[in-house]
Amino acid sequence: MRGRKPIPTAMKIALGNPEKRPLNRREPKPVTSIPTCPAHLMPAAKTEWKRIARYLHDLGVISELDRAALAAYCQAYGRWVETEKKLKETPTLLRTPAGYVQPSPWLAISNKNVELMHKFMSELGLSPVSRSWVATTHHIGPKPWEFTGEDEDEFFT
Repeated sequence: MRGRKPIPTAMKIALGNPEKRPLNRREPKPVTSIPTCPAHLMPAAKTEWKRIARYLHDLGVISELDRAALAAYCQAYGRWVETEKKLKETPTLLRTPAGYVQPSPWLAISNKNVELMHKFMSELGLSPVSRSWVATTHHIGPKPWEFTGEDEDEFFT
């Protein structure tokens, strides 16, 4: 697909439909649920799945349809953890038999998995920037402090 990614209808509504284009009233709205964790994930990936699946569900942004994307993110996370452990055990730079210095192959694998994680994080709303685009009626944790305007001097100092 060329050009920018389309903005979901719920997000367009939350932003006030800045482009003033007709809204897709027939956009699918899957029921939010926690997908089952795939058995093939490595242990660190399963731990990450357990850590974030509940948060995504509580925010109302995950469904069974998102299982593959969440699994891919978690597996990339698991591989990243594994390669970071290997990087602790081996030097970052290695000397080849010919005497040249080159980066460890573990560094390239780690960097690639960070790239993959970043892509899936933006798709799933797992980064601060991507969350700023998501509108939800769900709230987790204590209510944020609301500025009433009464203690303006204290607020701005």
